Amino acid sequence: MGSSLPPLVPVQLPSPTETHLWYLLPNEVKRKPLIDQYLEFLSPCEKEYVFSMRGEELRKRALLARALTNPEVNPRSLKFRKNIHGKPEVDWQHSDDWNPPPMNFNLSHTSSLIACGVTLDSQIGIDVEEKQWKTKNNILAFAWRYFSRYEVELLTAISDLEVQCQEFIILWTLKEAYVKALGRGFSGSPFKIFTIQFRATVTGNLHPSGNIKSK
Repeated sequence: MGSSLPPLVPVQLPSPTETHLWYLLPNEVKRKPLIDQYLEFLSPCEKEYVFSMRGEELRKRALLARALTNPEVNPRSLKFRKNIHGKPEVDWQHSDDWNPPPMNFNLSHTSSLIACGVTLDSQIGIDVEEKQWKTKNNILAFAWRYFSRYEVELLTAISDLEVQCQEFIILWTLKEAYVKALGRGFSGSPFKIFTIQFRATVTGNLHPSGNIKSK
């Protein structure tokens, strides 16, 4: 006999000054009863999206990404829509006696990690990438195509190719998260039109300063 699954319990939403970050490792979710339980909470439209994915792993990843969002509130109360740029949003069901919370969320996933960030009263963008960047082109050639001159010059100054690749991934992740927070995505806000500015630490390493400079 299989063990019964515990009920899914909604968790508390973040305060306006907090950011909740949830993540899971898809490879660790293997129990079919649990996967079936997650599937029950999806709307017909969401189920259609999950089953439209080609391949079992892609379907599982899409399902878990939605399940990671739903624990923030009662899963059955959530429906989702996409804005004009394709970013998922909660489609709250308004009523005369209830005002929905000003909740914002963003999802990102790779084959090994799914992450969800949640905020109230402020926009959020999140991006995760694999540690090993797969590109047919040289990293700098790729950077010249997508990054600002300032960012490319920072990467060019790094002589260690492994460190250069790591810094490239960090920079790409920051830029991706920023445009997702704007609700536009890559097509709506190309990476070249803004710059992530860095500051040097006492050890000589570069770290994002938190400043964004647009053209």
